[in-house]
Amino acid sequence: MMDWLHGLFWNNGNFQWWEIVGWLGNFVFFARFFVQWYATERKKQVVVPTAFWWLSLAGSLLLLTYALFSDAKPHRRNWVFVASYAFTWIPYVRNLIIHRRHVAAHLDCPQCSAVCPPKSSYCFACGTRLPVAD
Repeated sequence: MMDWLHGLFWNNGNFQWWEIVGWLGNFVFFARFFVQWYATERKKQVVVPTAFWWLSLAGSLLLLTYALFSDAKPHRRNWVFVASYAFTWIPYVRNLIIHRRHVAAHLDCPQCSAVCPPKSSYCFACGTRLPVAD
């Protein structure tokens, strides 16, 4: 077991930092499925929490970094690997922006602190008139 771990991270007496980055990227990217599964089971409906998009972004950027800078094959970059993660960050960032705008659009009731839908005139929980947004 230790020989396998040693061979995984050491090569000719040199510690392979990029292997750590690659494995960390795989772990982070894979962890997003557990986050989504847990959120879905908890709400008993399909949900994609914000943490899913953050883990997707972090994992794909770590894997892109690994694909660009690791020296697994000296003097030869795996362009298929680079291309597979080069643009995946775009929908992840877009979904995070959409989520942030959605959360910012909701109104807080001054009376009961309930979070009310955008453009609401009254709080659905207590009936208090909500302030008009500018």
